[in-house]
Amino acid sequence: MNYPVKHALLFIVLLFFSQLSVADTVRIPVGQQAPELRGLEVPKRGMRKEQVESKFGAPESRSQPVGEPPISYWEYPQYRVYFENDMVLDTVLIDPSLK
Repeated sequence: MNYPVKHALLFIVLLFFSQLSVADTVRIPVGQQAPELRGLEVPKRGMRKEQVESKFGAPESRSQPVGEPPISYWEYPQYRVYFENDMVLDTVLIDPSLK
């Protein structure tokens, strides 16, 4: 087999296998995620741990701090609250269909 034919066959084989690994990506805008939780009051950025627990109650679980600065989270039934040291960084809703 000559050089151009080998390259053409190799190209066809690679093209075939590349099509096997193609997957679709589903993108859902943040505003459309978990519409049933849209009005849910959650801890806000900047709140302290004692404020969160006082207003929202005790979490189901608490993670140990990791890294520097230490990042931890508290797990509630419908959301997870992330902390840096003692302060809320963010609150992330949990998709009810994944529980």
